[in-house]
Amino acid sequence: MTGSESSDRWADLGEFIRQQRNTARLSLRRLSEIAGISNPYLSQIERGLRKPSAEILQQIAKALRISAETLYVRAGILEDERGDDDLVRHILTDPSLVEEQRQALVRVYLSFRRENGLWEADPPSPRAKAEPTA
Repeated sequence: MTGSESSDRWADLGEFIRQQRNTARLSLRRLSEIAGISNPYLSQIERGLRKPSAEILQQIAKALRISAETLYVRAGILEDERGDDDLVRHILTDPSLVEEQRQALVRVYLSFRRENGLWEADPPSPRAKAEPTA
């Protein structure tokens, strides 16, 4: 992914969050309070200036009452594909786990993938279905 494509992704994500916030009739300040993140940080996310973590996206999704998976796809954490080998998607949708456990498992899994050189971008843009480089 080129720098331009990456910045477009974050701008698109921010615009989507802004649209969802407006649809929910929430002010920026109110959404930041509900999500438990700072007002300036949320503003920067909406303007595409920040790259929020999966945990922050989860907080925003919960506050907006939308699927975290929707934000993960838009952020590039998950690909918009259905597949039996999509481990991250399975972890994130496993009803036997609480959200903190899901997030911890995803972070560990993605860190191992990065450690083994399976991400191309720097910094890595996690993909649920990254192709091995070797």
